[in-house]
Amino acid sequence: MTELHTPQAGDDGAADDDVVTLLMRQHGDIRNLFDEVEAADGEARQEAFHRLVRLLAVHETAEEEIVHPFVRRRVKGGKEIVDARLGEEHAAKETLSALDGTDTRDPKFMPQFLSLRADVQEHARAEERYEFTHIRRNTDAAALASLAKGVKAAEAMAPSRPHPGVESTAANAALGPVAALMDRTRDAVRKAMGKS
Repeated sequence: MTELHTPQAGDDGAADDDVVTLLMRQHGDIRNLFDEVEAADGEARQEAFHRLVRLLAVHETAEEEIVHPFVRRRVKGGKEIVDARLGEEHAAKETLSALDGTDTRDPKFMPQFLSLRADVQEHARAEERYEFTHIRRNTDAAALASLAKGVKAAEAMAPSRPHPGVESTAANAALGPVAALMDRTRDAVRKAMGKS
C-alpha cells in the first residue's frame, strides 16, 4: 500500500507554506492513488478507490474555494482559464460520482475508471500550466503562504464525496445539506485567510 501525505490543517512542513507546492504534491498523491487502484483487486481496490474519491474531493474543493477565485482576480484572462477548469472538473465529478456507486469488481468499473484517470490527468496538467504557473508569477511568498493556509482549511472541511454542480458558490445554494457543508468549508477558508 502506498503511504500518502495529504496535508492537514496544522501541518508544519515548509512546503505547506507554498500553495503551489502543496497542490502539486496532491497531484502526485492523486496519480499514486490511481496507480494503486489499477494495480489492486478485491477489497484492496475498493479501499484505495474510496481514498482516491476523498482526495479528489478535498483537492477540488480547495481549488474551487481558493485557487480559482485568485486566478480570476489576479491573472489576465483568468475568467476564461477558470471557466475551462470548472468545465473539466464538472465532467470528472460526473464520472466519479457514477463510478463511486459501482462495485470496483464490476466489469464496467475499470474502463470508466481509466477514462476518469485520463480526464483527471489532463485536467491536472492544465491546472499546472494555466493556473499554477500564473500564481507563481503573480504572487509573493506571503500570499503563497496565505493561500496555502486557505487550502489546508478547506481540506479540513472538505466533503468525502464529490458532488457535480458544486463548482461555484451559486451552484452550492441549490444543494441543501451539501450546500451547508460547502458553506462551512468556505467559512473555514475565509477564517484561515483572515477574511470575514
